[in-house]
Amino acid sequence: MVLAQESIIADVKIQGNKKLKTGFVLKIAKVKPGAVLDSALIEEDIKRLKRLPSVSHAYYQVFYAQDNSYNVFYNIEENFTIIPSVNVYTSNNDEFAYRLGLYEFNFLGRNITLGGYYQKDNFSSYGLNFRAPYLFSRKAGIAINLQDLNTREPVFFDNSTADYRYQNKLLEMLALYEFNFKNNIAFGGSIFNENYNYITGATNGLIPQQLDIDKHAIKLIYEYNNLDYDYQYVSGFKSIFNGQYVGVNGNSELPEFFIGWNDFLYFKKLGARGNWANRLRVGLSSNADSPFSPFAVDNNLNIRGVGNTIDRGTGAIVLNTEYRHTLLEKGWFVMQSNTFIDAGSWRNPGGEFGDFGDADNIRINPGLGLRFIHKSIFNVIFRIDYGFGITKNGASGFVFGIGQYF
Repeated sequence: MVLAQESIIADVKIQGNKKLKTGFVLKIAKVKPGAVLDSALIEEDIKRLKRLPSVSHAYYQVFYAQDNSYNVFYNIEENFTIIPSVNVYTSNNDEFAYRLGLYEFNFLGRNITLGGYYQKDNFSSYGLNFRAPYLFSRKAGIAINLQDLNTREPVFFDNSTADYRYQNKLLEMLALYEFNFKNNIAFGGSIFNENYNYITGATNGLIPQQLDIDKHAIKLIYEYNNLDYDYQYVSGFKSIFNGQYVGVNGNSELPEFFIGWNDFLYFKKLGARGNWANRLRVGLSSNADSPFSPFAVDNNLNIRGVGNTIDRGTGAIVLNTEYRHTLLEKGWFVMQSNTFIDAGSWRNPGGEFGDFGDADNIRINPGLGLRFIHKSIFNVIFRIDYGFGITKNGASGFVFGIGQYF
C-alpha cells in the first residue's frame, strides 16, 4: 500500500502590512514553516488577525512551491489606529458634558493599546490605559489602568435621593492569558479610593455628608470568543464573565462584597446587507443593603433614551437586540440603519429578587438609529439613536457615540 505524501508548508509570507510588524504576525500565527498544511489552522489565523484593531480585513492564498510543499500568504488590509474620540452628552443636572480621548491601538506595530482620556462632567476626570495582550508571548500579556474619575452621582436611599460628588482614584494591573483561540482570561487586582461629598437632595439623619474609603479589589474576567468579522458584519457567539471581590481597607461601616456579571453576545448575518445583534447581561452584587449600588440605568450603557444615570441597583437583567442594515456602501464608507429594542430590570438597593418583576423597575425602549462607518479606521463608527420609553415613567431621547453600542 502506498501512502499519500503530506503537504508541507515551505514558508509563511505576510503581505499588505505597513505599520503592523511582520514579526508580530508570525509570532501570533499558529501556522509555521515545516508544519503540515492545515486549512483549519489557516482559517483560525485569519479570524485572529481580523479581530486585531490594526486589521480591517485579512485573507490567505496558498501557492505550490516544490516537492509537495506550499507557500502560505497572509494578505492584510490595515486599519488606521491613532484614534481621537469625542463624546458630548448631558450630565445629571443638565449641564453640558464631554469626553475627549486619544488612543493608539497598534503601538510599536505590535497590537499594543496606549492612550487616555479627559472628561468634563460637572467635574474633571482623566484616565490612562495600557494593554499588551501578546507582550510576553503569543499567549501572555499585561494591562495597566490609571483613573481619577470625578462625577455627580445620585445615591438612592429609602424613598429619597441625594446627589454627591463622587471621586474614584484607581490603579489596576491585570495579567492576560490566552488558553486557545476561543478562550482567554484576565486576572489581577486594583487599589482605589472612593470619596463621596454631599451636594444636594435628601437631608434626614440617615444621609451621610461625606465618605472617604480606601478599597482593594480582585478581578477575574473570562472570555469565550467565537466571533468572525467581515468589515461591518459580525457573526458568531461571545461570552464575557466579570467577577470581582471588593474589600475595604481599615475600619469602615461599608461591608466587603462580591459582584459578578456575564455578557452573552450573539450575532448573525442576514442576507447580503443585514446583521442581527444581541446582548444579554445578567449581574448581581452581594451588597444588597447598600445605597451605593453598582448597576446603573444609563442610556450610555444599557437603555437608550432613559437619560444619564437615572437609577441604580444591586442586580440587573438587560437585553439589547437590534437589526443593522447597510443602506449605502461606497469604497471606505458605509451607512447603516439600526432598529432596536432595549429592555431591562433592576433589583433595588436593599430589595429582593421580586424587584425584577416590579413595573417601577422595568424599562423598555424601542428605537431607531443611523451608523456612519469608516471601513479602514478602527472603530470609527459614528452612531445616533433615539429611544422611545414605553413603560411606566419611561423617558425618550437621543444617544450619540463612537463605536457600535455593543
